[in-house]
Amino acid sequence: MTEHSLTEGLLTFWHSYRLLFLVAFSTGFVIIRFYRKFQTRSKTTASSSVPPSPRSASPEKPDKPLLNEAVKPVATQNIESQTSLSNEPLSKAASGPKRVSGKKPLKVAGRRAQSDQGQPISFIQPIIFFASLTTTTERYAQTLLEDLRAAAQKRADLEDRERGLLPPQIHDLSYIDLDDYFTSAPKPPSNSPGTRYVYCLLIPTYNIDSILNTFLDHLNETHNDFRIDTGALSSLAGYSVFGFGDKEGWPTEEEGFCSQAKELDKWMAKLTGRKRAYPLGFGDVKSDAESALKEWSQGLQDVLLDILENGGLGEGVPGSGDAVESDEELDDEDLENGVKGNNKRRKAQDVVDLEDIKFGADPQNTTGAPVPVDFTTTKQSAPAPATEKEMVPKTSPTYAALTKQGYTIVGSHSGVKICRWTKSALRGRGSCYKFSFYGIRSHLCMEATPSLSCSNKCIFCWRHGTNPVGTTWRWKVDSPELIFQGVKEGHYKKIKMMRGVPGVRAERFAEAMRIRHCALSLVGEPIFYPHINQFLDMLHEEHISSFLVCNAQHPDQLETLHRVTQLYVSIDASNRESLRKIDRPLHRDFWERFQRCLDILREKRHVQRTVFRLTLVKGFNIDDEVIGYANLVEKALPCFIEIKGVTYCGTSTSAGAGLTMQNVPFYEEIAEFVTALNSELQRRGLDYGIAAEHAHSCCVLIASERFHVNGKWHTRIDYDRFFQLLEKEKADGTPFTPEDYMRETEDWALWGNGGFDPNDERVYRKGKKKQLQVTAEA
Repeated sequence: MTEHSLTEGLLTFWHSYRLLFLVAFSTGFVIIRFYRKFQTRSKTTASSSVPPSPRSASPEKPDKPLLNEAVKPVATQNIESQTSLSNEPLSKAASGPKRVSGKKPLKVAGRRAQSDQGQPISFIQPIIFFASLTTTTERYAQTLLEDLRAAAQKRADLEDRERGLLPPQIHDLSYIDLDDYFTSAPKPPSNSPGTRYVYCLLIPTYNIDSILNTFLDHLNETHNDFRIDTGALSSLAGYSVFGFGDKEGWPTEEEGFCSQAKELDKWMAKLTGRKRAYPLGFGDVKSDAESALKEWSQGLQDVLLDILENGGLGEGVPGSGDAVESDEELDDEDLENGVKGNNKRRKAQDVVDLEDIKFGADPQNTTGAPVPVDFTTTKQSAPAPATEKEMVPKTSPTYAALTKQGYTIVGSHSGVKICRWTKSALRGRGSCYKFSFYGIRSHLCMEATPSLSCSNKCIFCWRHGTNPVGTTWRWKVDSPELIFQGVKEGHYKKIKMMRGVPGVRAERFAEAMRIRHCALSLVGEPIFYPHINQFLDMLHEEHISSFLVCNAQHPDQLETLHRVTQLYVSIDASNRESLRKIDRPLHRDFWERFQRCLDILREKRHVQRTVFRLTLVKGFNIDDEVIGYANLVEKALPCFIEIKGVTYCGTSTSAGAGLTMQNVPFYEEIAEFVTALNSELQRRGLDYGIAAEHAHSCCVLIASERFHVNGKWHTRIDYDRFFQLLEKEKADGTPFTPEDYMRETEDWALWGNGGFDPNDERVYRKGKKKQLQVTAEA
């Protein structure tokens, strides 16, 4: 009875207060859930705010010798604490063991670089590293320190407190923990997140074990450690290396001159994601080390200021030397990794022939009708009406195609581009045939054109119809001043972007920043431009030589052309039918125009150097055409005759024109043709002889005996003398002839000697060196 009463009492109590119990229970449950979730989130935030170190904390080291007094930075007060010139690392890694995740981490160098670029660069902190056994390199490091310190002070005088160059730090590689600087880059201080670091490394080369062996091994291990990003130093703004060597002990780079500096440059390129701020420099401690370092230091300072101005090193030159041109020159690092340019490249896109599309047409024209072409006859054509249509609008397929091929389009109808020989010369791998024949170093030469339009559609043209065509000028005309400044700026910009390419020599990079020659042979027809003479005058005023190439289809413009350093005319065939098949001219009276240009060339041969350029295409203009070419030479009597084999470009457009790899002649076939042509000229009593060759370009030069003096050929040009004579002619009308500014041809360039500069390094591809040596011995 008592139990029954108790049960009824509990039921009555539950029914009376059950709502309160349920509410209280639910509230407590929710509070506990929120508390646990908040606690978990707090732990995650705390752990992610301190990233795990890729290395264990280094034990404390004894005091290290200082190489310079501490100097206050010349920037704002809020960053003084982080610009100390002591040798202490800027940031110590968090202590604790390395964390191994059990799988290879993603290669995040590119992503890291991108995040770095998101923070604007406000200050650049140079850090100098050196190694020295005899204190020689240490002395040079102190010289660089003073140069950079002076540059920082000069920048500080501008009173730009938001951006600047900080005084440099300096470290002896023997006294630092390599992990502190070369396993991960220093992090900017919290009070100056826009500070970025540039490593400047000065090292000698020893044939004994030294700290350099340990240093290079460390870089190798860091790059190949799967626990560390391959681009562990990609957050740096850049790096640059200068090597010291002794040419008495190691005369050449192949024999070991500055070999450790070259290896260091390679590993730094891998660890930084190719952030080579300035090319690798070399100095011979027994001759030019001080002057070479001074020049390298000045170039490095210019780069540091460029980084401040532009926010980074800039990008490469997309498309320059693209495989479509069949002149690809791969980076050393690509070759080491087995990258083959043509096999790894994406398939070339189909290119629309611009003669068949509405190039430059009115945007309102939606019919798709082709642009009308004025196919002229022998009668004098009427002048084209004034028009403001652009030759290469930025929205046109032409602009897209040419820029993809590496061109910088200037204004509306001009362009500039660097060729593969410029890249080759910058790397000490040889210049083009113009150096062997005429003394033009390729890294001092600008390749440009004031007119991208042409009146021919040659089957061997590297542009494959992507440049405009036409027989009359019907476009907007840009001023020669705009073109001149534009092509120079475009050229220098592309040269600057080469500073990060492996193997570029610092001294040649510095030389390349002063244009000495201009080859007006890029694409199109230069004399088609209405103000070509004013453009030539601007080149000559800055002592830039002019090499102009025309296609013998514009006799009126050729006749009124001012003096150039050397005048080329493309002679691609010896008869009318062959010329029609190869050049595919748009003028109906193309042969008559061609013949008239030869007459004009004959008249100019004593005023300026004239050149026939013969491009030989097997199956088109070689067989049984020696007599025809001799007839043309006899008619124009050019100073020189260049005979060169065609370069196959490897695209479907060329194949559609009937050109394949089978049409590319071997050098032996070129030499055989040259010998036959020279014999025919001599049989006719014409004073010509085979003067020089450049076998690497498959090119041979026949020259007039006018340039054979005292038993020696003088095909080269004295450029200083040319400009002296030109200025004198303008001042008092004193005429001069091509013989007045000729120079003796180098022995190595003469016929039979190959024509490759012995001061450069010949680079062979795909094991051809052995084959060529066997052939040479045979």
